[in-house]
Amino acid sequence: MVGEQKKLSIAFYWHMHQPDYQLSAESDFLMPWVRMHAVKDYLDMVLIMNEFPKLKLNFNLVPLLLQSLKKYGENEAHDVHSRLSISPIEDLTDDDKRFILSNFFDANFQSMISHHDDYKSLYEKRVEQNIADINAYTNQEYSDIMAWFNLAWFDPIYGEIYPELAELAEKGCNFTLEDRKKILEYQREIIRQIIPTYRNFMEAGKIEITTSPYYHPVLPILLDIKCAYRNIQNPEVLPANLKMAKDAVAQTKMALDKMEEIFGRRPKGIWPPEQCVSSKTLEMLSDLGVEWTISDEGILANSINFDFVRDFKGYLADPYHLLKPYEYKTKNSKIDVIFRDSLIPNLISYEYPNTDSKKAAKDLFDRIKIVQSKIFASPDDSHLLTIALDGENSWENYPDDGASFLREIYSLIENDDTLETVLISDYIQKDKNIKKLPKIYSGSWINRNFQMWIGEPTKNQAWNYLKNVRDDFVDFKQKHPEHPNLVKAQNEIYMAESSDWFWWYGEPNHSGQDHVFDYLFREHLKNVYRNLDLEIPEYLKSPLLVMNMGASSMPTASITPIMDGQDKIDDEWLNAGVINIPEVKYEESHRLFDKIKFGFDEDNLYLRFYIDEEVKENNTNVIHQLYIYMRNNDRKQNLSHIRLTNKSEDVYPIMHEKFSTEMRLSLVNGMIRPLQFSKSIAGELWCFQNSDSIKVAYDTVLDVSIPFDSIDIGKGEMLEFFFATADFGVLESFIPQEILLTMQRPKD
Repeated sequence: MVGEQKKLSIAFYWHMHQPDYQLSAESDFLMPWVRMHAVKDYLDMVLIMNEFPKLKLNFNLVPLLLQSLKKYGENEAHDVHSRLSISPIEDLTDDDKRFILSNFFDANFQSMISHHDDYKSLYEKRVEQNIADINAYTNQEYSDIMAWFNLAWFDPIYGEIYPELAELAEKGCNFTLEDRKKILEYQREIIRQIIPTYRNFMEAGKIEITTSPYYHPVLPILLDIKCAYRNIQNPEVLPANLKMAKDAVAQTKMALDKMEEIFGRRPKGIWPPEQCVSSKTLEMLSDLGVEWTISDEGILANSINFDFVRDFKGYLADPYHLLKPYEYKTKNSKIDVIFRDSLIPNLISYEYPNTDSKKAAKDLFDRIKIVQSKIFASPDDSHLLTIALDGENSWENYPDDGASFLREIYSLIENDDTLETVLISDYIQKDKNIKKLPKIYSGSWINRNFQMWIGEPTKNQAWNYLKNVRDDFVDFKQKHPEHPNLVKAQNEIYMAESSDWFWWYGEPNHSGQDHVFDYLFREHLKNVYRNLDLEIPEYLKSPLLVMNMGASSMPTASITPIMDGQDKIDDEWLNAGVINIPEVKYEESHRLFDKIKFGFDEDNLYLRFYIDEEVKENNTNVIHQLYIYMRNNDRKQNLSHIRLTNKSEDVYPIMHEKFSTEMRLSLVNGMIRPLQFSKSIAGELWCFQNSDSIKVAYDTVLDVSIPFDSIDIGKGEMLEFFFATADFGVLESFIPQEILLTMQRPKD
């Protein structure tokens, strides 16, 4: 105890992972994110420690990521983006140029584009002015776009380390092929330093390195699918008899072996992908010699039947149970388990990027001190606050890639003698009051279940595909045990077991590039057959993506329905377009509508919303909001960004779009509040408008009639629109997710 306070130990634990973006071991990467995060996150997250002598950090490095980094750094690997970036402009095809215009602005506008005037100007031309014609751009502009995309992803620290890199950024425009090649070579130089730097810091006792199973699978599902039955309405629809437990063991052992090969030490800890745990997961890890693992606060709550109560500011009433390591007895040995605070990672990922970095760090520091103040009466002398989260994707939302925030919070902690940062293995070894964990609740860091990866129709179909292919492989292996490509085929199955594919399939997550993830998943499964010289099944040749489409059907003719909010059995809506909205089966989630119909005549746009029965029956004071955003694709208009806050990890391209018209309807206690109608004005602002001409009726359904003239759509002009649902302005869903609906107002 120091003074009147007990010392609080803090374990910062950063998880580094990227999916497998290669179609084969020799092919280019389809996406650039390993390379981009390598120059933005992986190295500087360690180098910052040189400023703080007492700072100790924990890093989880997935072997697949290290494998990819080695390919970039040592084998001169390329992705589609880097290959184009070092190509002469005159060699670019029209398809190449379309790809550049669609993909080389893929960066956070506020933190990575807006302060680079030349890149911002190109962004405005392509995104804000929506100029997609490849002939509207000069060869020099294509060169500059590619140069800036690569420059924007560098952490600012590298401008200080490499003066020539800073000079290239200051150049601003007129980049040459040689400039672009230099930029890519700086990236490779940084990538080559990552693994040696981590090893040096580990050997110096500054960091602890742990790992995850090689290709990042959801271990509990591989070990026993029955653990996923909880909270799934129809478990009989789940794939039966997956029988993949051997794969879980193999991938974990592969990871431990690879880490020992790279770093000279076998990791003591395992970060189970998605912090998914079960009793069989802990048994397996213990049998492989793993000393400790981690999961989420919610899993601990259910495991010890303790409710972690937080006040309106998020402060825990009693943090004691969360601040202790737990010992779980297995059949043959034991394994220790720590549990992370679930609120702090969300603050770092979603709230603090929107706050001044020093104020954000001070808020986190104050929260840490409040936790410390509540252990004064604890019977124990040692307590561990675990702050564990993704170490990559948060920082691009911060002004300087998170450097100011990290410096400030590390400094505040280091200058407080009652706080210390620790290596997790060191802390567990010294803690004399490790608590017993009689049982472990099966679940993940999201909603305490596995429904982000299984249980939804498209996800289930992906598991069925995987099972079918694996069954074919096992059958072939039994008949041909000497085939030379068995190991290659087996590895393709391991790659297809990654949690990432199932995360992006179906509802509720959408990356904006789901089609690429679907393609990669199916290609890995196809590669099993290619390696074994077998015919590829027909079902693998078609995309699994059936949930992310736009309208289920488009209008076939004009309609003029009676707008009375009554769902009558008649033909008024027979020719309307229809969007069927799949049921959401996740805790704390709901859908506002079952279905939307839309149609038009010469003068009006007609919309009919079928309110979900659960929403109708729920007479609480919850306010359900419907937003409709529209724009004219045929004339120049004032345009503004949508007024919704995205606090999820989902990536929505529509968030970058601008619109001319906004309508908002709110449903509360079965009543519709008056419609709010706004139009975009100069300065990207919204201005409230009179909505008398827009008719709204609600009884069994919600009907909305919108005159085309009120939204500035002339005869023969194209309307683009979409719907969004929200809770007090916080986005819940887009409908459709990835495309805009389009409709032409009839001519005379």
